[in-house]
Amino acid sequence: MENVVIIGSGPAGLTAAIYAARANLSPVVIDGMQPGGQLTQTSDVENFPGFEQAVDGAELVSTMRKQAERFGVRFMMDEVTGSDLSGKAKKVSLMMNGELQTRTVIIATGASARYLGLPSEQQLMGKGVSACATCDGSFFKGVRVAVIGGGDTAMEDALYLSRLASQVTVVHRRDAFRASKIMADRVFAATNIDVVWNAVVEEVLDPAKGEVSGLRLKNVVTGESFERAVEGVFIAIGHTPNTAAFAGQIDVDAEGYIVTTHTRSSLPGVFAAGDVQDRHYKQAVTAAGTGCMAALEAERYLTANG
Repeated sequence: MENVVIIGSGPAGLTAAIYAARANLSPVVIDGMQPGGQLTQTSDVENFPGFEQAVDGAELVSTMRKQAERFGVRFMMDEVTGSDLSGKAKKVSLMMNGELQTRTVIIATGASARYLGLPSEQQLMGKGVSACATCDGSFFKGVRVAVIGGGDTAMEDALYLSRLASQVTVVHRRDAFRASKIMADRVFAATNIDVVWNAVVEEVLDPAKGEVSGLRLKNVVTGESFERAVEGVFIAIGHTPNTAAFAGQIDVDAEGYIVTTHTRSSLPGVFAAGDVQDRHYKQAVTAAGTGCMAALEAERYLTANG
């Protein structure tokens, strides 16, 4: 019987592991299908405290992992396929290593950004294509960028980028935003934001050069293809919380994010940290903060429940 099983190995999971290990709880971390989480896809992280110069996202995660290992955290290269979190002894089913039983679980499985599914988009990920404006916007000061999407997230990204980029183009596949009116009105009022309606992205240009030089768009009404020169592309079509292994057992909101109170979920002994329960900020530093909170809550739970 384990004391703490932490599912996920991004900043939230690793921070939870460090705190749990220092409390002598001998935590086990299940790496998941993307060890290190979304941060490993970020080439330069400038806003994580403690680093004077930009640090590579994968390097940052590696440093956190080594710190956790120094405190004796055990890692399992495996993926959770199912769970039974209802009893005092929680059961976690793994793809390769059978079943773990544990007194507490910290879910830090993150949320997966939705992408367009274009090969050129994936080839230029981290080289001008991003799904996080607040993470990467500062790299595009004074240049032209595009935001793909029409919801509140796209509006927020466009407004944030408008304070940095010289011009922001919002590309939306319909002729009206699905964002709230107040957010849409703010975008319309911005002098350096323009909108391309009824358009979808056919290709991000130019993978052969290893950097973004523009977009090839298609008007869904006329069928006409045309190009727009930009140096950065921000995909803002939403995120999907990674909660499939816990479906039907735990309270989630309308978008699938785990509902928490100070990282405590609706089930006793089950906690959630990072992007899987954070629909608002989605930053490495806030994920790490909730990882700390979850570990402290797990420790208090174990103390109170013998």
